Amino acid sequence: MIVDELLKSVEQILPERQPLGYVQRFVLHQSWLGKTYGEMAKDSGYGADYIKEIGSQLWQDLSEALGQRVTKKNLHLVFNKVQQNSKHLKRNLPQKKSLLVESADKLSLDLISKEKMDFPSGPVPVNSPFYIPRPPLEELICNEIMQPGCLLRIKAPKKMGKSSVLHRMIAHAKQQGYHTVYLDFQEADEEVFASLDKFLRWFCVIVSQQLNLFPSLDDFWDADMGSKVSCKIYFEAYILQYIDNHPVVLALNEVNRIFEHPKIAQDVLPMLRCWHEQSKQNQIWEKLRIVVVHSTEIYIPLNINQSPFNVGVTVTLTPFTLEQVQTLALHYGLDWAANEENLKLLASLQAMVGGHPYLVNLALYHLRQSKMPLEELLQTASTPAGIYSQHLRELLTLLQKEPQLISAMQQVVAVNERVELDAIAAYKLESMGLVQLEGNQARVSCELYRLYFHQQLISKNSTKLFVNLLPENN
Repeated sequence: MIVDELLKSVEQILPERQPLGYVQRFVLHQSWLGKTYGEMAKDSGYGADYIKEIGSQLWQDLSEALGQRVTKKNLHLVFNKVQQNSKHLKRNLPQKKSLLVESADKLSLDLISKEKMDFPSGPVPVNSPFYIPRPPLEELICNEIMQPGCLLRIKAPKKMGKSSVLHRMIAHAKQQGYHTVYLDFQEADEEVFASLDKFLRWFCVIVSQQLNLFPSLDDFWDADMGSKVSCKIYFEAYILQYIDNHPVVLALNEVNRIFEHPKIAQDVLPMLRCWHEQSKQNQIWEKLRIVVVHSTEIYIPLNINQSPFNVGVTVTLTPFTLEQVQTLALHYGLDWAANEENLKLLASLQAMVGGHPYLVNLALYHLRQSKMPLEELLQTASTPAGIYSQHLRELLTLLQKEPQLISAMQQVVAVNERVELDAIAAYKLESMGLVQLEGNQARVSCELYRLYFHQQLISKNSTKLFVNLLPENN
């Protein structure tokens, strides 16, 4: 029995329950392949105990539905019999589907209908089948937050899946009984960045509320000691003191927002490093696990001994491989993606968008929705008629707000090799996902961007210049 048939059989057997989530499908698939729970945990980034718990519940549900004991070890035997019985039933009742199969088919159609209504946008929900693990990154991240006083940095351009990974890390931390705090600096009002004192007080209030502690800043804040010291004392003598002995994971998303405020960045970033180093000297600071998530390298000058970005562990999210693109296509219900010949088409998609998770998702979403041939999607990808037109216009609008970025992007798309850029322009283009960097040398991140921005920033300018040189224009 192939894996797709196995998954279909399970969905038919369990028609009254919610559709299998990604982790359940993963456990079922890997169990069929003979993998141990430990091997599954290693491949997925989830804890072994969590994987085992998912498996145990799945076998219990199947046992109750089938009226016989189902275990990980007898999975092949049970479902081979199920398949044989199903074929026998079809031979004897060819004119009509059983109510069980009919119900399962309807459930499957309803599920696909619901999923295709979810336009790719924002973080992928934790139990979504559309989240594609990128081992060993998830495992590394989940293991790292188990280390006392850790400082973990997750870096990738926008829409590469940072928040999706972060939410899975938070879910894993909660499963371990850890306290979690999630701060997205994009949610902060601009006035929060008016001064260091205002920023740190806001920071402490948010952390306190998420840990269900009453904000008692005035009991620990002292203007004579300064905001950074006051903030440190507040964490050490209040937050880390009054919670139980379980660690606290402090997840800071979109930290690059702080980079836009150099005066604050030059104080806050060294402060985070100081807290990390305190864990080596003070046991109470071991309870704090800091996770910093950002889109670009910092372009604020910092003393090398003060930067939090040259200590701890750094994880850089990578684009999807062809195998991951194929897996996602199958999760979208695009069965043709399993064909080896059609794999060449998916390779063309991967090359066009550079394996960028959001751009891949957007393509597969449209293929599922409209039945548009992939060849047509690729041919029109960089044009106003293509599926990426709005995304590309938004990027162009962002570039046009900063003339130095227009100039830098023109240099990048003008040649098929790396070019050296001003450091700040290079980092900002990388943050937008437009370029890949090696030092300050940049190259366009995918063919889609090369085609579009060459047309918008070079070809159109050349046409205007030519028109202006015509006799009637002189």
